[in-house]
Amino acid sequence: MTLVLAIAIGAAFGFVLDRIGATNPNVIIGMLTLRRLNLMKTILLAIGTGSILMFGGQLLGLVDVGHMSVKAAYAGVFIGGLLLGVGWAAAGYCPGTAIGAAATGRRGALIYVVGGLFGAAAYMATYPMWKASGLLDDIAGGKVTLGAVPGSAYEGIWTVQGDLLGIALGAVFVAVAFALPQRLTGDATGRLPAE
Repeated sequence: MTLVLAIAIGAAFGFVLDRIGATNPNVIIGMLTLRRLNLMKTILLAIGTGSILMFGGQLLGLVDVGHMSVKAAYAGVFIGGLLLGVGWAAAGYCPGTAIGAAATGRRGALIYVVGGLFGAAAYMATYPMWKASGLLDDIAGGKVTLGAVPGSAYEGIWTVQGDLLGIALGAVFVAVAFALPQRLTGDATGRLPAE
């Protein structure tokens, strides 16, 4: 049943990604070149709303902080993030949007997904080398949060309460989503090239 639920939620998420244009590389490139910010506004609004709901729920005791999972910080994560950003800009896909785009029949997305699988296999095959390099060693205390969340197993970098910080950051994301114009550069229509 869990697998069926995961497939159903994944399919619904993919459908929403497609409807907002996140599976279209032209829309993504338009966002990254600041010619078309609708997708960026949607992403910021979703992150901000999710943050407010999650941290507000934790603060009110409606969300069990025991379910919070924090990934360890290490240099490899930052390097990987930079590589992901370059790949996203070059291809017009990130891993999630590529899966959705491949499901709609975009060949470029299918090639991107296959390339990503080969990249993951190469990383797994060379993992001992990366581990020995020290790039995977914890930094900043490993599994930490910006602010301590009462009842969680993670320490905060700052003394501010993590739930309040999460709500405040979520509110900033929502405010930025509403304040951003439709475009920062490009022509007056924000038009992008045809597919």
